[in-house]
Amino acid sequence: MEVGRLPISASLRGKLISAGYTTFASLSSLSPSDLARDLKIPESEALEILKAASLDCGLDKLDKSNVIVNGGLPGIGKTQMGIQLAVNVQIPVDLGGLGGKAVYVDTEGSFMVERALQIAKASIVEMSNYTELLKKKNRVCQVDIQPTDILDNIFYFRICTYTEQIALINYLDKFILEHKDVKIVIVDSVTFHFRQDFEDLALRTRLLGGMALKLMNLAKKYNLAVVIFNQATTKYVEGSFQLSLALGDSWSHCCTNRVILHWNGDERNAYLDKSPSLRSASAPFSVTSEGIRNSASNHKRIKLM
Repeated sequence: MEVGRLPISASLRGKLISAGYTTFASLSSLSPSDLARDLKIPESEALEILKAASLDCGLDKLDKSNVIVNGGLPGIGKTQMGIQLAVNVQIPVDLGGLGGKAVYVDTEGSFMVERALQIAKASIVEMSNYTELLKKKNRVCQVDIQPTDILDNIFYFRICTYTEQIALINYLDKFILEHKDVKIVIVDSVTFHFRQDFEDLALRTRLLGGMALKLMNLAKKYNLAVVIFNQATTKYVEGSFQLSLALGDSWSHCCTNRVILHWNGDERNAYLDKSPSLRSASAPFSVTSEGIRNSASNHKRIKLM
């Protein structure tokens, strides 16, 4: 039942269903005054319902290609993974990479230049090792890149308020048009400023939904990846604690792929929760001094606070 996921009160959802409005289509041709009359509510409330329904319907219809949402608890390694992606997107085409640049939107102040430099150095070492392997196969390829070059190719934006976040998302279209070698946009995290003292939940949903639409359009228009990191909490459901992404299902479903980062004992795991082409699966990973690595790899792990 579509109206059941609208970000409105339970009593309003109940009134909609009782009046026969169970789908977005049933609301599409209504005016606020008509809906207010049918539900016996103020016209202002009816307008909020119609706006929410229009936004949710738009999210459903939009092509969601190349948009990934990663969610996880604090300390699981979301920022580490974001930095790793910003470095990996720069791997040269000759080595099987994209040879692109990255936009990194930091809302929490967790991006560390020193850590990015560390991961960049490790990436260059691995690229150099790979070129040696290619030479043995009579393939000529040379790595001519420095760690500082990798840092220069990460366009970093520090965001301190939700209004700055909205303004930047609106600006990205123009920025990427001028920097067409950008192949990935990373938002770490999308929800931080919207969980702090934001009492108008309907407005919050509209603003976040608008940002989601713009980011999805960027992915489609410029054929790039958008990776959105989301915060998560644990909820007690039916006798057990379960991981729940911040801001509810209406936001977390606005993606092509959804990956949940979680702990399995003392081991980090990435669980593919949603994908149009891959079945759900889980893989262990480690946060090492060199960056994100397969847990089976022999790298020194580091502990995140």
